[in-house]
Amino acid sequence: MKLSCKKIFLWRAVLVLFFHIANALSDTISINQSLGGSETLVSNNNRFILGFFSPENSTNRYVGIMFNTQSPSVVWVANRDSPLQDSSGRITILEGGNLVILNAHKKSIWSSNISTAVRNTTAQLSDTGNLVLKDSSSGRTLWESFSDLSDSFLQYMKLGSDKSTNTTNLLKSWRSPLDPSDGSFSAGIQPETIPQIFIWKNGLPHWRSGPWNKQIFIGVPEMTSFYFSGFELVNDNMGSAYFSYSYSDQGDGMVYLVLNSTGSLQQKELLYARKNDWTVTWASPANECEFYGKCGPFGSCDPYSSPICTCLQGFKPKSQEEWGKGNWTNGCIRKTALQNERNNSNIEQGKQDWFLRLQSMKVPDSAIWVSLNKEDCGSGCLRNFSCIAYSYYIGIGCMHWEGVLLDIQKFPKGGADLFLRLAYTEQDQKKEHKVAIGIVVPIGSITIAILGYISCKLLAKHRGRKRKSELLSSKSLLTYYKLSLVRDNINQAKFEELPLYNFDMLANATDNFHLSNKLGQGGFGTVYKGKLPKGQEIAVKRLSQSSGQGLEEFMNEVVVISKLQHRNLVRLLGCCIERGEKMLVYEFMPKRSLDAYIFGSHLEAEDFLGWSKRAIIIEGIGRGLLYLHRDSRLRIIHRDLKASNILLDEYLNPKISDFGMARIFAGNQDQANTSRVVGTYGYMAPEYAMGGRFSEKSDVYSFGVLLLEITSGRRNTSFHQDDCALSLLAHGSFGTKTR
Repeated sequence: MKLSCKKIFLWRAVLVLFFHIANALSDTISINQSLGGSETLVSNNNRFILGFFSPENSTNRYVGIMFNTQSPSVVWVANRDSPLQDSSGRITILEGGNLVILNAHKKSIWSSNISTAVRNTTAQLSDTGNLVLKDSSSGRTLWESFSDLSDSFLQYMKLGSDKSTNTTNLLKSWRSPLDPSDGSFSAGIQPETIPQIFIWKNGLPHWRSGPWNKQIFIGVPEMTSFYFSGFELVNDNMGSAYFSYSYSDQGDGMVYLVLNSTGSLQQKELLYARKNDWTVTWASPANECEFYGKCGPFGSCDPYSSPICTCLQGFKPKSQEEWGKGNWTNGCIRKTALQNERNNSNIEQGKQDWFLRLQSMKVPDSAIWVSLNKEDCGSGCLRNFSCIAYSYYIGIGCMHWEGVLLDIQKFPKGGADLFLRLAYTEQDQKKEHKVAIGIVVPIGSITIAILGYISCKLLAKHRGRKRKSELLSSKSLLTYYKLSLVRDNINQAKFEELPLYNFDMLANATDNFHLSNKLGQGGFGTVYKGKLPKGQEIAVKRLSQSSGQGLEEFMNEVVVISKLQHRNLVRLLGCCIERGEKMLVYEFMPKRSLDAYIFGSHLEAEDFLGWSKRAIIIEGIGRGLLYLHRDSRLRIIHRDLKASNILLDEYLNPKISDFGMARIFAGNQDQANTSRVVGTYGYMAPEYAMGGRFSEKSDVYSFGVLLLEITSGRRNTSFHQDDCALSLLAHGSFGTKTR
């Protein structure tokens, strides 16, 4: 007899439930229990499991903590250097209170090694992936896996050193992808006055992050305060420092860092929608120049040059023969002695050293922090004959270097300005070079100007015809207005109707965009809370240089939302387009976004959003959408309606935000096509996601998904049961058909 899909699902659910009852001891082991075979502990949130595992093509068995996914990813191993040789091992708690692994002969091959015997202890696998051994009587923590790291760095772990307990917590790589025993690489914090993350190979530096500026490590060009959300470094400047992180929202998936067996520190991400697909989203070392000291002392590395190593100006290879063969380890030596190193003859009196500015650099290792302001940082270095370079970076302050400059890299963008101390003769050579350039450049410039004038005359006619064609073919004058603004690089004269804020005002309002004022981030960039001089609270949306969105989306949001006024649309107060920045200033929404409540990020979500409040929110979103489609002067298709784009004011009134992807329709237009599909999967209508065709129905579809999420409290893309129900929508459709 053929079973229905619903009956198959029920039988599977019964079998899964039976399997968990038979093979799991909830999340805790007590003194009278043990774990063996295929039995597991499962954390309360079902994210982590603890149990026995064997690497591929190996008979060795280990006890580990794993992500509870279809293909478990091991993040901690207990007996990594003492594998079991058969399947008879068990993990249990002995009478003295220690958590141990016993082999077939009841001999302990691994122990938590608590120093004082405790009569009654329990071991619990927490929701963070931490295995915690506690005194059941007092609740005191006796041991935890977070204090004995393997190769993986999870949320809330502390990577670093504690001088008071004389302990150091390091990541330790596996020997190979199939052997979890200690490998050649380790990673941790080097507790200096300016801490850095290091990867060591057999105890020697392998990679370095650059100094910490209280938000990011400035030697990692991909790292911005929003890219690595929630990173924190605590440093007491007395030899103790630790590094930890916590992502504000992992509702769509899981993220962690791992030091692999080849010495690469990687960030891995798994999206629930992709189930078993762990993706590496960042890794270092990423190129040859990121290996520590690649070009030796006083050498600079640029992965985009050939050869990648060059000597800094004023220096030459220590061994020209080795340098020519591509062996750069011995580095460079200074061509001309500095002021304090040469004989002070009458001719050289007054010939003072000077500083050459090197831009977008990874600053050298072994920086010395000096208590000087920006104006005095350089003069202080010049007065100190031991100082050979300096740099000033916001969040760090003044840095000086003495002795040898090592591990320098040239970045295409970002980094810091490094000022290199050189002898006066190098400055004279630079002046002679400038004179030669001053003769050649004017002649070349005149020639180029003549050719350019002829070209411009020809191009002007072509551009005029092209602009006229665009204007005539445009569906609305507003579209042409937007295109003009993009071409003119945001000419401020076009913003007469929208207030302009200067950069300094917004920087002061947000405490120089401090991490403590960060509200969140998205595809556009980071959003900060601020307060204007008169006390008005604002939200500042700052376009990131690495954002996938840019000028077009910025202009789109300015043009669209500045023309709209409705109680259920977020209000745009103004914008800032100074110093290469693009920022939007909105009214501040004290309750933030809707997803934080309906998806359970707040513990009080159930009490906070009762059914009556949810109904009010749904009604408000519907009113805002109706205004966009029917009642506004411009007919707007939002194209990215989702829970995180619904903001709540202090009275829980919903307001639709983020119009960077919105499109304007003419009055007689019903639908349009695009080759660039934008938005969020899970909220997209099928005809839009697959064919690029969008209309009012696209927003209505997204609204329907949002309505189901609000009423169920579940994300569409996180609702997994079996092949019969791949999402919240599929489950709802399935349930309707089988009633």
